[in-house]
Amino acid sequence: QVQLVESGGGSVQAGGSLRLSCAASGVIYRSYYMGWFRQAPGKDREGVAAIYTGFGNTYYADSVKGRFTISRDNAKNTLYLQMNSLKPEDTAMYYCAADPAVRWWSLSDEYNYWGQGTQVTVSS
Repeated sequence: QVQLVESGGGSVQAGGSLRLSCAASGVIYRSYYMGWFRQAPGKDREGVAAIYTGFGNTYYADSVKGRFTISRDNAKNTLYLQMNSLKPEDTAMYYCAADPAVRWWSLSDEYNYWGQGTQVTVSS
């Protein structure tokens, strides 16, 4: 059973930075997709970024390209999301997700393993 635990959320002013972490345990797959999703109140969950551990491919939503960077520390089995130049519209609950096979990285229904989420609040 894969377990994911996020940390690193908080409150920052617009233009600030935060780094989210997702510690994975119980991973048994050789290669899998790990992604960050977010959900703001009243909105659907959306894909923010993902990485395929097999080849290191990374994927980003257009809204965060150039501002967010996804990375993974294989030795620590930890996923990161470095968020720079944060905007108020980035305010949301951020979730880490993982699955060995997805049809498209940003489809949340494709992921079977989820963390509990960490809140990010950006004030103007």
